[in-house]
Amino acid sequence: MTRAGALLGLTLAAWVPAQAQTLPSTIERPAATAPDANPVSNPMAVPGFWDPRRRPERPDLSRITVIRFLTETDYPPFNYAGPDGAPAGFNVDLARLICEEIKVACTVQMRRFDTLVDALNSNSGDAVIASIAATPEMRKRVDFSDPYYRTPARFVARRELPADPRALDGMKIGVVAGTAHEAYIKTLFTEALSQPFPNAEAARAALKKGEVDLLFGDGVSLAFWLNGTDSANCCEFRGGPYLESRYFGEGVGIAVRRNNDLLRQAFNWALFRLWEKGRFTDLWLRYFPISPF
Repeated sequence: MTRAGALLGLTLAAWVPAQAQTLPSTIERPAATAPDANPVSNPMAVPGFWDPRRRPERPDLSRITVIRFLTETDYPPFNYAGPDGAPAGFNVDLARLICEEIKVACTVQMRRFDTLVDALNSNSGDAVIASIAATPEMRKRVDFSDPYYRTPARFVARRELPADPRALDGMKIGVVAGTAHEAYIKTLFTEALSQPFPNAEAARAALKKGEVDLLFGDGVSLAFWLNGTDSANCCEFRGGPYLESRYFGEGVGIAVRRNNDLLRQAFNWALFRLWEKGRFTDLWLRYFPISPF
């Protein structure tokens, strides 16, 4: 299991043709409705993956005495070793919030990413919280909680580009070759000119130099790039997010051993409660000052 394959599932083989997104966006197909009045996305947007009308049932939590979480050693800001060597990051803090909500003792152990699922299935831990995407292949090996975040696709433009582009006709869009993002543009934005690059770094450099009009890629990694020094404050999100699961996956959940329904249901209940109380939102804003949504 590789990090790229398990997290994003964005290789060309992972997608199948799908209908276009109907999410509001100012970067639109010609037949779409008029653009939003505020075309620049809210940098503080917080995703909501839970439906308040579908409250999970509270399982019998008395049967859970301890939860042994496994996470990755080096995938900041989601999982990494803090200054004292202890596990830290968004996933680790979320695991601790879940433990507080369930009112159970928890441990968090760091391992290499490629060993996590085997460690889980050999009973070296009870759950993996390490940004593993719930792909069909991974579901053959583990069960997942409800998703607690997804990896949306986003457009990025240089700041001097007009804030309200009404169509992509003739615009040159940078994408990473062989990804679902390239497939999505070629299939659903046929009026645009797709410009493939060998990797994300090359595509971002081309955008900064003005060699492409827009960049289309993974919103999570782009959010960190926009918030970091490498971008030199050149660019910003435009339109989206694009969340078509057939291209960009079903989201990231907490992995448990197959048929461990009690723990899976406990996580679903705790995640909903954390969102309902606003604690998930607080955590999200702390780690994502520029939201990928």
